[in-house]
Amino acid sequence: MKIRIEKISKTFHLPAGKQLTALEDISFSIKDGDFVIILGESGCGKSTLLSLLAGLMSPSSGEIWVDGMRITGPHPSRSILFQQPSLLPWLNVEENIVFGCRLRGEVKNLKFRVNQLIDIMGLSGFEQNHPSEISLGMAQRVCLARALIGHPGILLLDEPFASLDTFNRTHLQEELIEFWEIEKFTAVFVTHDIDEAILMGNRIVLLGGRPSRIVEIFDIDLSYPRDVTSKVFFDIRTSILKRLKEAFIDKSNF
Repeated sequence: MKIRIEKISKTFHLPAGKQLTALEDISFSIKDGDFVIILGESGCGKSTLLSLLAGLMSPSSGEIWVDGMRITGPHPSRSILFQQPSLLPWLNVEENIVFGCRLRGEVKNLKFRVNQLIDIMGLSGFEQNHPSEISLGMAQRVCLARALIGHPGILLLDEPFASLDTFNRTHLQEELIEFWEIEKFTAVFVTHDIDEAILMGNRIVLLGGRPSRIVEIFDIDLSYPRDVTSKVFFDIRTSILKRLKEAFIDKSNF
């Protein structure tokens, strides 16, 4: 397995001695090359789980293993893309894309790689533009290119297209899937959008409850690109909604 998540719980300590347990007893595995969706309502701990996978925070209990090594902090092999673009305003598009690689001294074939990503992401002609001179959708493409340039083994995505309009969101979803099919990295993608989850993932980990636990894991055996109007897509969507409703009603499950 590429990633093993073993009995993870995360509790936050609040003022006045209070505590908030966001995640409880989370266990599942991810195979190399999987595109896994973490699906759940807002505030259910999806982003917390992604931060644990990134090594940005530590679990209160349990362990996460990548390639047989326990996660103890961030690592260049795990790249993360956030919901809002996080570009350095004094650098242009190309400089933002290569910034991390240059910082780590990874310059071999860098020019070829950045040109490849600029072309794939539709950024040609904007290489010298600064973040203030490009649209939100284009800025997120730059962030995606930056996340991919170092050939990460694992790409972590925290609702990266949630703030985009439908056109840009659809376009970036398609670009990401095409790139994933070519490079076969392992992807973990957080969303609260059921349709996006079915469109993107080959497995969906459904979270719910307070504290959040795994409600169910769905295997999505559909070829890409996927048709949102198809009966099989509708049936999967119905199954997820039904399971969500059952979990909401049966509070004793949590």
